[in-house]
Amino acid sequence: MANVFATIGNWVNERAPGLMPVYRKHMTEYYAPKNFNFWYYFGVLAIVVLVNQILTGIFLTMNYKPSAAEAFASVEYIMRDVEWGWLIRYMHSTGASLFFVVIYLHMFRGLMYGSFKKPRELVWLLGMLIFLVLMAEAFMGYVLPWGNMSFWGAKVIISLFGTIPYIGDSLVEWIMGDYLPADATLNRFFALHVIALPLVLLLLVVLHIFALHEVGSNNPDGVEIKKGPKGNRWSPDKPADGIPFHPYYTVHDIVGVGFFLLIAAFIIFYAPTFGGWFLEHDNFLPANNLATPTHIKPVWYFTPFYAILRMVPSFFGTAIWGVLAMFGAIVLLFLLPWIDAGKVKSVRYRGLGFKVALGLFALSFIMLAAVGAGVTAELIPEWFGADADATFIENLFGRIWTAVYFGFFVFLWFYSRGMEKTKPVPERVTMHE
Repeated sequence: MANVFATIGNWVNERAPGLMPVYRKHMTEYYAPKNFNFWYYFGVLAIVVLVNQILTGIFLTMNYKPSAAEAFASVEYIMRDVEWGWLIRYMHSTGASLFFVVIYLHMFRGLMYGSFKKPRELVWLLGMLIFLVLMAEAFMGYVLPWGNMSFWGAKVIISLFGTIPYIGDSLVEWIMGDYLPADATLNRFFALHVIALPLVLLLLVVLHIFALHEVGSNNPDGVEIKKGPKGNRWSPDKPADGIPFHPYYTVHDIVGVGFFLLIAAFIIFYAPTFGGWFLEHDNFLPANNLATPTHIKPVWYFTPFYAILRMVPSFFGTAIWGVLAMFGAIVLLFLLPWIDAGKVKSVRYRGLGFKVALGLFALSFIMLAAVGAGVTAELIPEWFGADADATFIENLFGRIWTAVYFGFFVFLWFYSRGMEKTKPVPERVTMHE
């Protein structure tokens, strides 16, 4: 078998000699820090889910019909009549939610260990572009089943562009292709979801990985292994605190991937709707522009930003301030490498203020998700009594956590510029159990 692989390898090298250097650079000769921990599983898990979404999406398009008259029925046909169609559909819908679970944890790891700091600013920016494209991809995919929540969700979200002065109404009509979400909306969303955005997403993922491998991976200590001592058991000129990505981390990641797939399989087979969080109950009803769902809200992974949109009050008769706040919440993440001027990368050695602020930031994201999903509105009568002013309490709660979210960036700007007292950073990576 070894001779067979060697023969095939030689045959490929003779015809494409440039492939092997690329493989070695990004796999066998790419040295990653040897102290990766649990948080470093989520990068490879994101690739696993991306592959799942592409493959299952291809099979779904074989039977899906992007028209207002047939879209919902075609999804029901996939679920009921196509052999194993229900499995493919649930793998895709569950995969969409798991994609954002993985991405949010991957981003949080970057915040904890300072993976957005010099020299990895470009890696962070490319990652944030992936996040932005992924949000657009998920939104358009959410509209395609043409359930009732899909229809009203599309109407509400697209109508946000109507707050733009002068061109808002024309822009909304241009995006929809009609006065309401209809055939034209489905057709263009289908084209973007299936062809255009996946191509952009794949390109950004490749650039993200290439940019990462140029500067090297960060690690829980935030120490640059390239600048440390050289020489290890594999090569005298490679970092002493690094190990080859392949086969060591590729084999190591199989454990995390296996555990992740077990969780995904459990959800797919036993709780595919996840209590209405992954697939809303209203989306099992066909789109109806005369029947508004009781609570129009986006799918869970958009709810923190939707809550920010709702919590910012209208001024001067326009809701554009909420829209600006919602998009500003994402833009600030792009600007994080320049907002945080701290010299220490890892949370292990940063000051207490940063640790508290990061914890509050993560908590604000969760609380805003609860507000956007309507969880707090349901709990207020239980906590404060049926006579309580639910709207006032919910708005107060949501605005406090919105202030905490934006306050993190304001605090970090000032705190990282002279106020922070950090711990000594080790010269070499440490091996924590």
